[in-house]
Amino acid sequence: MKTMYDVQQLLKRFGIFVYTKDRIADLDLMHEEVKNLYDAKLISTTIYQQAILLIRKEMRIVKKL
Repeated sequence: MKTMYDVQQLLKRFGIFVYTKDRIADLDLMHEEVKNLYDAKLISTTIYQQAILLIRKEMRIVKKL
């Protein structure tokens, strides 16, 4: 997992589509959904860590704009 697109595809595999027209809100929702998938043991620790790091990185980029 290397891009936000990969995170979106991960969520899509579980029927989760996130789009609110507010990028920060989208990223917050993605963070929560990935956490919920991990807590339900539907994704591995490695996938969880990669997804969370990508989401946090994207949040930093968006907040700088």
